[in-house]
Amino acid sequence: MNTKYIDLINQTFDFPQEEFTVDAAKNLHFHDIDTMKLVEEYGTPLKFTYLPKISENIQKAKKMFGTAMRKHKYKGKYNYCYCTKSSHFKHVLDEALSNDIHIETSSAIDINIVENLKKDGKISDKNYIICNGFKRDEYITKIQGLINAGHKNCIPIIDNYEEIGLLTEGVKKRINIGIRIASEEEPKFEFYTSRLGIGYKNIVDFYRRDIKENKKVNLKMLHFFINTGIKDNAYYWNELNKCLKVYINLKRICPTLDSLNIGGGFPIKNSLAFDYDYDYMVDEIIYQIKSACEEAEVQPPNIFTEFGSYTVGESGATIYKILYQKKQNDRENWNMINSSFITTLPDSWAINKRFILLPLNRWNDNYERVLLGGLTCDSDDYYNSDQHVNAIYLPMYKEEKPLYIGFFNTGAYQESLGGYGGLQHCLIPQPKHIIISKDKDGKLEYKVFKEKQTANDFLKILGYE
Repeated sequence: MNTKYIDLINQTFDFPQEEFTVDAAKNLHFHDIDTMKLVEEYGTPLKFTYLPKISENIQKAKKMFGTAMRKHKYKGKYNYCYCTKSSHFKHVLDEALSNDIHIETSSAIDINIVENLKKDGKISDKNYIICNGFKRDEYITKIQGLINAGHKNCIPIIDNYEEIGLLTEGVKKRINIGIRIASEEEPKFEFYTSRLGIGYKNIVDFYRRDIKENKKVNLKMLHFFINTGIKDNAYYWNELNKCLKVYINLKRICPTLDSLNIGGGFPIKNSLAFDYDYDYMVDEIIYQIKSACEEAEVQPPNIFTEFGSYTVGESGATIYKILYQKKQNDRENWNMINSSFITTLPDSWAINKRFILLPLNRWNDNYERVLLGGLTCDSDDYYNSDQHVNAIYLPMYKEEKPLYIGFFNTGAYQESLGGYGGLQHCLIPQPKHIIISKDKDGKLEYKVFKEKQTANDFLKILGYE
């Protein structure tokens, strides 16, 4: 009878997988990382960032778009942008920019990061800086400063009718701009149209009224993004088709328009059962864009993408120790972790996001169904299901045999949403953070980026010191 945890995984999934394997001692390896050795060296709770995965995903996307463009004899160029809001950390930007990419910003302080990266030689004036978001005084002033300093490939994306006037007031020369389409949301959303951008039906009139004769701006880019991401469903293809109609209508009257930004939205692996055909989606997107432009007899655009979670999400992981098991009734076993989900994985409770959850050790033990609880006194501080099934199964709790668990592909948004380095719910400390890279010979290198928060850190923020 197959009752071991490893039997459950082998019967449920195609395992081992590219990034997950189990060694002879039945301990989990993530990429090249022995997770139990990591625990022994640095303790728990622990966050880590595996930098090589960032470059791997960037190169994968570049290869897919290049292959599709060659197959369809697509004449436009492809530009990969990283949207910084997914993770602003310097080690993330340094790794991403080593792959000859561009970046997308969303607020004023992003421009400070750009200037810092330029000083360090990580960005030059040749890198595209795509400035998204709702823009007012501080953000606009910093964009103007970047452009006036000679960054010719800075392209502000117009979010509303007033932004052109605000942006051009303080610039010394003609600037390139883009327009964001306010896409229509899926029927399940609480609103019909995105608050970001300008409606499909209004864009051509907006160009004729405010841009066509404006000597201060060139329209270079149409920006298309939908919240639910790039998916093979009727909703996505319908919205892309509407976007292409707008591009074609604009291109016929706007010779400077030469780029289409199809936004972000590539999914990341959230389960061992994850199945997404990236190659097919890229191929079909390129085919659809080329076909629509050829039929309309307009030049196909250069393609920009802004991948955030796809770039950095699969580089991150968070590790906990199971401290204790509480049996609350006949059916519910609560495994208590030595941290808080609200502190360390805010998306898991805020938007019910699910990550890959696996034990680090004891894969050869019998398993049981459990619920996971955090240390705070908040009833929402829990995690109760995997992406593929409405349950969590882990090796059986045994006080004398410590159990460690990991949440994987947590590298996007969790630090910024969790208030990294600041106050945390119930003052549960932010865990130690490790950066893992490879040297020129492929050997893993480990560096402590941030130690676990201390009581003094909290007291200082709160004004007690």
